[in-house]
Amino acid sequence: MSVIKRIKPPFWDHHDVAAGAHARSVFNFRRKWMLIVLLTSLVALTPLLIMTGIDYRLTRDAIESEALLETSRQVSNTWRAVSFFLKEKQAALDFVLHDNSFDALQTPGRLQAILASLQAGVGGFLRLGVLSAATDDMPVGDADELYPRCFEDCLKQTAENGLYIGPVMPAGDSASQMIIARRCRADFILAAALDATPLFALVSQLDLETGEDAFLIDAKGNLMTPSRHFGRLYHQMTLPMPPQDASGSRVIDSRDGAGRPIWMGVAAIPDTPFTLILVKPKSAFAQLWLRPRIKLVGFLIVSVALVLLAIIGMATFLMHHIHAADQKRVQALHQVEYTNKLASLGRLAAGVAHEVNNPLAIINQKAGLIQDLFSLHPEYAADQKLTGLVNAILAAVDRGGSITRRLLNFARHMETSIQPIDLAELVGDVLGFLAKEAERRRIEIEFANAVDIPEFESDRGSLQQILLNLCNNAFAAMPDGGKLSVRIFRSAPDRVALRVADNGSGIAPDDIKRIFEPFFTTRHDQGTTGLGLSITYGLVAEIGGDIQVDSQLGVGTRFTVQLPLKAPKRQ
Repeated sequence: MSVIKRIKPPFWDHHDVAAGAHARSVFNFRRKWMLIVLLTSLVALTPLLIMTGIDYRLTRDAIESEALLETSRQVSNTWRAVSFFLKEKQAALDFVLHDNSFDALQTPGRLQAILASLQAGVGGFLRLGVLSAATDDMPVGDADELYPRCFEDCLKQTAENGLYIGPVMPAGDSASQMIIARRCRADFILAAALDATPLFALVSQLDLETGEDAFLIDAKGNLMTPSRHFGRLYHQMTLPMPPQDASGSRVIDSRDGAGRPIWMGVAAIPDTPFTLILVKPKSAFAQLWLRPRIKLVGFLIVSVALVLLAIIGMATFLMHHIHAADQKRVQALHQVEYTNKLASLGRLAAGVAHEVNNPLAIINQKAGLIQDLFSLHPEYAADQKLTGLVNAILAAVDRGGSITRRLLNFARHMETSIQPIDLAELVGDVLGFLAKEAERRRIEIEFANAVDIPEFESDRGSLQQILLNLCNNAFAAMPDGGKLSVRIFRSAPDRVALRVADNGSGIAPDDIKRIFEPFFTTRHDQGTTGLGLSITYGLVAEIGGDIQVDSQLGVGTRFTVQLPLKAPKRQ
């Protein structure tokens, strides 16, 4: 048997042959089961799906917000570190300007002494130079080597703003430097060349994951510090330029040169041409979001599975009981109909037997008179042919009387009543009714009676119906003839057994456990309703007995009915 047949409930393929043309629409238990499952699932799962969707969205937003907050925090911290580094250099220059005049700075050896002090105390200073902003005098000290490529920008911005911070430039031997200049109140400029290595270290010290990057760019998008993935130092970066905004740090959505989505943390360094860029691929967020997402999806799948199992189990349980109740109802209706039909047949049989008995009595009387007259006349008494004809008439009358008595006995016991039963006599009466049918079907009937069978209390009509149903079932299993064996014997000290066996087609092993179910039949093409054995089972149980079946395909079937010698008390 396939797995589907094992798990399929009994009502799934239910078809009531007695329900008429609209049986499929009225008694479609499968459709009712599906409607229950569908509607209950819709009501139960909709809130679950909505809440899971909301939780999914909130969790994703929370993780994304945490990732954005972490990115913004890293940008802000690095921005502050870079700003502090430059402010420190500015403060050192301001101190030198406050403590020295232009004339003092022009003193031979003064700048070198100050530079040595700055290198020892602050660090990072490479060279110093002084320039008169009012007279455009030639630079003093190393100023002519400090800014050959940005001299005009330095003068202009220092004259306007009092401060100039130049871009990072190569200084030879793989070194990098940047120019910072301050204007004094006496209209002279103090410029310094700073080692850019500490600036590189400030940016590179970020704890970056694989695929992440951090660097400084100038206003034109040129890289001022090394980048892992987005270009070479002093060259244009391969990312789109972020909006120029000096309002602090922010995180924007963007895409890299390959079109992959990224988060770009941006922070403009005040009073400098530098903008800090922190790049994080969104794939890192996907990895961060993967575990909570798997938990949410797993929770949803498990919850939906449990809810569906509960709904399917409940729907199957309900439909099974509804189906069973409907089967009992229909079985009871058929039982009543069948009983009424048998009662009607019994009344009809009683009327027929009564009407037939009258002419049989007249024929018997006249035939007896003829026989007496023949005995008075020797010439007729010696005629063997005439005597044989009269005896044949009397024998036929006896046979007709026996048939009418059986009809009267059958009709007399249609109503339920507990009375002493002679099982051998009852079996003989029923088999007598079936003799012609068995002869027509070429079925041999064999009856074996044990001698130790006492009379016992039971319902005669129920026993007759049980035996008729079993015999009819055996006849149907032998369409091409066969042998029907009926045997009664003592199965226990307080029980008697009735066994009906045939050598017909037999019953499949998968069907044996269902043959007593209402409306179950293996002969759909013969128009049977499948109620015979179900009614038989109910009748056997009603009189306190039980029934067993043994069958083998192609060999035959044997039903054994166990009956108590004392009828059970009826409620």
